[in-house]
Amino acid sequence: MAVTLGSERLLESGLLDGARIGLVSNPASVDRAFRHVADRIAGLPGGTLAALFGPQHGFHADVQDNMVETPHARHPRLGVPLYSLYSDTREPTAAMLDGLDLLVIDLQDVGTRVYTYVYTMANCLRAARSHGVRVVVCDRPNPIGGETVEGPVLDPAFASFVGQFPIPLRHGMTIGELARLFNEEFGIGAELEVCELRGWTRAHYQDEACAPWVMPSPNLPTLDSALVYPGMVLLEGTTLSEGRGTTRPFELAGAPGIDPEALAGALNALDLPGVHFRPAGFEPTFQKHAGRTCGGCQIHVTDRRAFRPVLTATAVIRACRAAAPDAFAWREPPYEYEQERMPMDILSGSEALRRSLDAGRAAADIAAGWEPAVAAFEPIRRRYLLY
Repeated sequence: MAVTLGSERLLESGLLDGARIGLVSNPASVDRAFRHVADRIAGLPGGTLAALFGPQHGFHADVQDNMVETPHARHPRLGVPLYSLYSDTREPTAAMLDGLDLLVIDLQDVGTRVYTYVYTMANCLRAARSHGVRVVVCDRPNPIGGETVEGPVLDPAFASFVGQFPIPLRHGMTIGELARLFNEEFGIGAELEVCELRGWTRAHYQDEACAPWVMPSPNLPTLDSALVYPGMVLLEGTTLSEGRGTTRPFELAGAPGIDPEALAGALNALDLPGVHFRPAGFEPTFQKHAGRTCGGCQIHVTDRRAFRPVLTATAVIRACRAAAPDAFAWREPPYEYEQERMPMDILSGSEALRRSLDAGRAAADIAAGWEPAVAAFEPIRRRYLLY
């Protein structure tokens, strides 16, 4: 059964009538007919689209590099200001919000704590509270389902723009549910309304919900890449390639000097749930090891409900390090806007994962260590679930 998206329900609700509207969106902000929410709002007789805001990678999601800021502009066709919230400011300013009655947020999250769009949303909630602007968040399916929660919970001492709040790496919530969690549990206190989905259940992955997949950022081109992303994003904190610069980002992993057959054999011998590792060679065209042949593996998810991406990535890092110690190192700062902390600690949420891997602990033992914090998060999470 196809879901009705939050944006579709908003457009039918009358909430936009008579309002001057600011919209936070990017190319993935489409309805089931692939019509962009900006065009839908601009075509409404009762409301006025007054400003557009884009998250990291830009309103058009065309900015490739992870830390390149995008400039403000004007939308050439719609004729409204187009503000970048990954620029000289990551939060809408008073001038940007001036004259707006309503700030609509319609962004596709990917179910992972390390994804800046949800923190752009949090920053918008803060700014809207400060300047008396109402906020509507249009809910979208969590593309990797809303049942499984996995991975280390962020230590608030390691908060950053890729992790503002103490939630697990795979959080199992929709962006609307996260908006409620951030706003209420973590005390933002904006005037918030969530336009809920209709017809979505927590067991639904994006394709099962018959919701369109438009890549929300340049290196998440497919649902397959989103499935592995909650764990494989951790490789950004190492000198291993996470497949950026290839056609299968986050599904490919490796580095020059690694024997693909030996690596895949060692990983398959672990019998991790829902996954098979295929020996692979690849040559990134940009970022780490650009133009060099990397030995490694491709991650093939064979049972996505059994698959545990964070456990899997932990095992991949450990196995790559063992296969070619000279090819492995922890990446040095900076990462995003963080200038001092180790990127792996920012990504994982504390020093614990890096130190455990340095100590040679097995992936399964490391995973057991984050379970108490996940269990403690569960009752908090349940208070904000909508489905």
